Amino acid sequence: MILSSMTGFARASGTTGPVQWAWEVRSVNGRGLDVRLRVPNGFDAIGDVARTALQRSLSRGQCQVSLTLIRPEVTPRIRINEALLASLAASIARVPLPSGMAPATLDGLLGIRGVIEADDEPGAEAETLSRDLSEGVVRLVADLIEARRAEGRQLREIIEGQLAAMEGLTEAAEACPARKPEAVRARLAATVETLLQSGSFDAERLHQEAVLMAAKADVREELDRLRAHLASLRDLVAGGGAIGRKLDFLAQELGREANTLCAKANDVALSRIGLDLKAVVEQFREQVQNVE
Repeated sequence: MILSSMTGFARASGTTGPVQWAWEVRSVNGRGLDVRLRVPNGFDAIGDVARTALQRSLSRGQCQVSLTLIRPEVTPRIRINEALLASLAASIARVPLPSGMAPATLDGLLGIRGVIEADDEPGAEAETLSRDLSEGVVRLVADLIEARRAEGRQLREIIEGQLAAMEGLTEAAEACPARKPEAVRARLAATVETLLQSGSFDAERLHQEAVLMAAKADVREELDRLRAHLASLRDLVAGGGAIGRKLDFLAQELGREANTLCAKANDVALSRIGLDLKAVVEQFREQVQNVE
């Protein structure tokens, strides 16, 4: 199945009548899904449409969404309400004026609210713009999903390469000569010889040292857990989907086992393998933090 990154960018633009518009979305990694909007005043409803579409399509990532509108400078169309003007003029003509009061003039009548009307934007054009912006959201989300999947395909190649490296290092630790019984016996014999030469032979201490060395030499449990975690990771990557959190958790478990392997290693060769494994695990964890 498909593996998606949380990083992506998409843009959808168009023209509706005299208005040019453009949607943009930028997505980066995050613990959960966080959609942040920036839309012009009066377009909150269409912004909610974009938010809902992203929430339905994505499971993780921080998304910054913006809508830009460019409107040309248009002179409003002026219309005189002639019926209202005539009605006002007739009503005033019937009213007897007090002495010294001048009759109403045309400019005074035109200043009354409702006599002059300005048509800025027809309702039909607003509906068309809303429809086009909604269709733009659909394209925007689809393009973002494809961008995240494209990066996910590249991430998958890197992750699979790191998995192969960790599997190889685990097998190298399994086959390390320092883990062979004869090597363990040789180190134990050298420790016993050192204790005997110290001049203060203590049978109890000798027994304790032997038990400690045997325990440190045994990394069987760590290797078994490493194999189990790596097998789980292989299955997750093969299945795809929103697996980022699971990958991150298993990366932490791999780190713990690699640390324990280094702590228990009583040989330079095994220590080097453990350190190399820790380095690859850290690189792996950095990559999976970008997976959805």
